[in-house]
Amino acid sequence: MKSESSNNHEEFLRLFTANESAIRAYVRCLVPTRDDAADIMQGISLVLWGKFHELEELDGFRSWALAVARYETLAWHRDRARDRLVLAGDVLGMIAIDSAQQEKRLSAQRDALENCLKQLPVDKRHLVLGAYEPGVCIQEVAEQSGRTVAAFYQWLHRMRLRLRDCCRRSLETEGLS
Repeated sequence: MKSESSNNHEEFLRLFTANESAIRAYVRCLVPTRDDAADIMQGISLVLWGKFHELEELDGFRSWALAVARYETLAWHRDRARDRLVLAGDVLGMIAIDSAQQEKRLSAQRDALENCLKQLPVDKRHLVLGAYEPGVCIQEVAEQSGRTVAAFYQWLHRMRLRLRDCCRRSLETEGLS
């Protein structure tokens, strides 16, 4: 039987892994370099794990994590206030609020796209996703589809339009367009 600590650890890792890219993107909007964001992310992950037991609703993990990220980033900026190239606190606060609002919109868009992709037949979904794999040779994907490269690009364009329209309808239904 797993201990409660082990269950908490697994749940934290599941939630953190699912939301890490969104948290990192949020932090990246607020700091000048990727290295700065990486440093701040280490601190954020420690704070999140240390305070995970305080989180009442697991569904609110992303919002909670983004709030922690905001405070950790503000603390990072405060610690570097001696630098001549630091944004004023009120400007940083406005950027943080705007970034959080953008994240909500982008999250809804990602969810809509994921749902629209699930609606595609498996073979078409495989080809669309295959075209965006890192390091993919588009000619190989075109051959898998039985099309020339030019014909595959035309087909892919039509599929992107279809997915875009599906996402728009989904977001409009949810009142998020």
